[in-house]
Amino acid sequence: MTRLGVALALAAMTVASPAWGEPPGDAARGRAAFSAKACARCHVPRGQAGVGPALEDLRRPQGAFVLAGRLWNHAPGMFTALKMADVQWPEISAAEMADLMSYLEADPARDPAPDPTKGQLTILRKGCLKCHSLRGEGGRLAPDLSAQRPSYDSAVAWATRMWRHTPAMAAKAMEIGVLYPRFAGDEMLNLVAFLRSSAR
Repeated sequence: MTRLGVALALAAMTVASPAWGEPPGDAARGRAAFSAKACARCHVPRGQAGVGPALEDLRRPQGAFVLAGRLWNHAPGMFTALKMADVQWPEISAAEMADLMSYLEADPARDPAPDPTKGQLTILRKGCLKCHSLRGEGGRLAPDLSAQRPSYDSAVAWATRMWRHTPAMAAKAMEIGVLYPRFAGDEMLNLVAFLRSSAR
């Protein structure tokens, strides 16, 4: 077994379905942040001219990690659109992310029960360890995923960290010719559940 395989096996021994502690958000503050952070410049009500997906496609009942995955998938496109419009990438705090997710009707109760074992498969299939390491094994271009424990506490914590770092990650992936991973369904939920259970 390779050293990477050993690291994954050790992580798998600690796998357990985590209990998420989502910080409360406020939809009214989230609506204000949606405008203040320039989200409303691209995401407008259906029927109006907008660059990004219609507001109704974003703001609908959905799981919290489902929305986090959608933000991840769309971040490179958003970064490109904002850069072309000469708009700075907006900074979003954890509290603001909680409010935004509340406004966009993301509810952790709508997420299915996480499956960390499936998350272990996802980390391999998505090529995360080409750049990142896990418990010291894997890539060396990005931080060790087992050392990012606070980022896995909730969908809000994960989405906040992802928002801050995904533009740089997408640019680096393009630079080195690595396919930027996309997530569907419960893949993001399961991935974070695995990372949380394997974190130091």
